[in-house]
Amino acid sequence: MFYPISLNPFLSFSVTHITLLNIFNFHLELKMAYSGLTEFIADLQNKGELHRINTYVDPVLEITEVTDRITKTGGKALLFENTGTDFPVLINAFGSDNRMAMALGSEDISKTVAEIESIFKEISDTTFIKKISTLPGLFKITGYLPTRINRKGTCQQVINQVPDLDILPVLKCWPHDGGRFITLPMVHTVHPETGKTNVGMYRMQILDNKTTAMHWQRHKTGANHFEAWKKLNKRMPVSVALGGDPVYAYSATAPLPENINEYILAGFLRRKKVKLVRCITNDLYVPCNADIIIEGYVDPSEEMVREGPFGDHTGFYSLTDWYPKFHVTCITHSKKAVYPAIIVGIPPKEDAWFTRTTEKIFLSPFKMVIQPEIEDFHMPEPGVAHNLVIVKIKKTYPGQGMKVISSLFGAGQMMFTKYLVVVSGNINIRKYKELLIHILANANFESDLIFSHGPLDVLDHSSDCFSFGGKAGLDATIKLPEEIRNTDFNSSFRKQENLDYMRMWFNDSFIKSFNINLLNEGIPVLILSVDTFEDSGVIGKVRDLLRLKDKSGLIRLILVADHTVDINDYFIVAWQILGNSDPQRDHEFVSSSSVLLDGTIKVYHNRGFPRKWPNVVCSDISTIKSIDDKWESMGFGSFIPSPSLSYIKLCRGGADEIIV
Repeated sequence: MFYPISLNPFLSFSVTHITLLNIFNFHLELKMAYSGLTEFIADLQNKGELHRINTYVDPVLEITEVTDRITKTGGKALLFENTGTDFPVLINAFGSDNRMAMALGSEDISKTVAEIESIFKEISDTTFIKKISTLPGLFKITGYLPTRINRKGTCQQVINQVPDLDILPVLKCWPHDGGRFITLPMVHTVHPETGKTNVGMYRMQILDNKTTAMHWQRHKTGANHFEAWKKLNKRMPVSVALGGDPVYAYSATAPLPENINEYILAGFLRRKKVKLVRCITNDLYVPCNADIIIEGYVDPSEEMVREGPFGDHTGFYSLTDWYPKFHVTCITHSKKAVYPAIIVGIPPKEDAWFTRTTEKIFLSPFKMVIQPEIEDFHMPEPGVAHNLVIVKIKKTYPGQGMKVISSLFGAGQMMFTKYLVVVSGNINIRKYKELLIHILANANFESDLIFSHGPLDVLDHSSDCFSFGGKAGLDATIKLPEEIRNTDFNSSFRKQENLDYMRMWFNDSFIKSFNINLLNEGIPVLILSVDTFEDSGVIGKVRDLLRLKDKSGLIRLILVADHTVDINDYFIVAWQILGNSDPQRDHEFVSSSSVLLDGTIKVYHNRGFPRKWPNVVCSDISTIKSIDDKWESMGFGSFIPSPSLSYIKLCRGGADEIIV
């Protein structure tokens, strides 16, 4: 499952808070609601945010290759008008700050953030909360709750009760994907006993023209609803919406608590209640202005189907696993329907803007409900959301950093985080070099680094056990007098004679390359590359070498990557280290003040690895060449080479292999 489909909702706050947030809608100005993707596309066109492509581009592999080039170079939204079907494909629609703001109906997302901040400040008045908490029917007095209408919607202008999924331009994104996948579906389910509804994003692999796999992971609400229907031994109704107002897609990925209707958030953001219509072949309700609706059911008594592989937002293939089968009973759509899609893979991709928006919009609820001392939080793109989270706090007492770490590792779906770093003081957590200097100046690895085990995202491939593995928390807050245990460590590396001497350390053949550029800047971080296939015990040799040579602990952090990694590309190094490491298993204390992190492929280690290790996600050479040949006809102007040409060398065992 890729990122917006499996967006890690790191927040979880109460029904009361969501309700109160809606009560204060009088603070907010009216915002534009789109009647469907056609209207959104017209607005994108008017604002110079859309590129139309009339050349035929195959939904199988080719649309992905074009989009990957455009997304990674900050290009426009793309409308593929010639797809071999009656439906154009809209993609990269959320792939910029401007387009994300447009999707939410705001010229500037920061204005929405300021409004929410103001609302939560008022809510924080305990006297105020006490006064209104006794009001009956609190939801009924809010203006933007979804409403059901007793007529057909525009999403039902065309009704196909003999459904055929082949009418849709469903993408096959990457060469080793198990098939074509619906990648931006809003999957509607209902709990059979409570009646609570959910809209989640779960990728859907096309099995044939009437069935798909339904990839709701074990931690997701859709899976919880499925288990409830299974206990009753009844068919589970499921309906899938595609398109409509783009705010729906964001709301379906937003970190709302379970059993809170996503269309409440959509109505709040849009300042207009969402109108829902009943489906044709089941009793679920879907947005009347969606572009396409796929109705059907899941039969819990059926055997699971094999789903995957899929080139995921982690940048690696998620391998095959067993998931329920979805049977299609009806497909409806508007007369001007557009098929929406998104691709994921090696970051950054379009899903990065979903993450950035969530960071901004949900900071105030995050502070109020989870930890009031939190000032900011950030999920850097190389960490693909769940591998690394940076949290900045307002520190007032000793041990507060550790307290926040302990609390957040158990807070909602923050439980999936592998590396959690807490900082304090006047630091911009989005300026990474500044952040790194701050961390090394304020963290003593011997006393400020804690390791544990816990649940992981099911997409994590580095842990010994599926969806369970190691975690690390680092307290890099500015220390108070009571917390200072040992100041005998270097936070910088400034002696040129030491640097000159160090170059001689790495003449050993088992070290393939080294990067001392950060050391040149006085930042005690060393990056090395090795070949674990050639020498399965090489990590131990690196550790022993550094223990022998760096007895004074001049280097604080050593990052070890595979020899195929460009260790001068800090983004790729960070992505590889974070994705390929289990924090507890793969750290080595070189000294009391220095730590080595092993970000290499583990299947080649002398201790072996108990699971299959997936390859990285890249286009194949024939697809790259096909798009190269079509480039001029697509009207982009300057040629953009394929990003996959830089990543193919990361594919161990060859680009034609799905497993390393």
